[in-house]
Amino acid sequence: MLTSPYQPLRESRSEFVEVRGLRYHVRVWGEPEARPLFMLHGWMDVSASFQFLVDSLRDGWRVLAPDWRGYGLTQRASADCYWFPDYVADLDRLLRHYCPDAAVDLVGHSMGGNVACLYAGVRPQRVRRLVNLEGLGMPGNRPSQAPARYRRWLDQLQAGSRLRDYGSRDEVVARLMKTNPRLAEDRARFLALHWSAPNAAGRFELLADPAHKLVNPVLYRVEEVLAIWREIAAPVLWVTASVTDHFHEFTRGDEYQRRLAAIRDLNRVQIADSGHMLHHDQPREVAQRIEAFLGD
Repeated sequence: MLTSPYQPLRESRSEFVEVRGLRYHVRVWGEPEARPLFMLHGWMDVSASFQFLVDSLRDGWRVLAPDWRGYGLTQRASADCYWFPDYVADLDRLLRHYCPDAAVDLVGHSMGGNVACLYAGVRPQRVRRLVNLEGLGMPGNRPSQAPARYRRWLDQLQAGSRLRDYGSRDEVVARLMKTNPRLAEDRARFLALHWSAPNAAGRFELLADPAHKLVNPVLYRVEEVLAIWREIAAPVLWVTASVTDHFHEFTRGDEYQRRLAAIRDLNRVQIADSGHMLHHDQPREVAQRIEAFLGD
């Protein structure tokens, strides 16, 4: 017997904001007068991904979670690629809209954590505290890799990009649970409602621009990232999962530990029995860690 979708304890509402020529979707939980907390989702994800985490928070928060450009209900960009500078600029505009004066608290997962760290170093006066959930950065590159990377990108552009579609929402649920074996079926069913939609052929496709799958032709420049991290003035809570895989391989060496020394006020914590999607696996503990760190 199939389970029903997860029943949220706190209902969200949708707001739409014009951001740099795009119609941006922002999912909002809580009352307008409550303390604001911004949550930034990761790659190939959507803002509804934070529902379980929001349900685990105490009352008194106004959580604002955008769908990044080209994800969820936010408009897709007209360019062939998505870049970190665009996400940083979009966040700057969103914060100016919702909190034009006060420094804010940010929670970012994976890609969203990377964006949050970049923003906190570029605009240190705008961030009060930062929670980074598995936003680990990326492996370093050598300049000699650039020609091959550009060739690969051009080849992918020529071939075109598309995302796999699914015959039913049950198939989407199965995909989510295969990717994360710790994900409960009721939560997978909830996520599938927001992560996919029927297309003209009656199949279900992910709410993401296929261009997100293209390789980025610009190399990840570690020294530039570290220069930005050194400018972060806010305390940072660096939250990692206990269960790691090939995605975490580059974080296991001494060189990576030296990277973290660039953040002047770093507080590290590991969440037991959790993988990369730790806000799905252990939302209650993650919520408790966030609230303890953010304080009153």
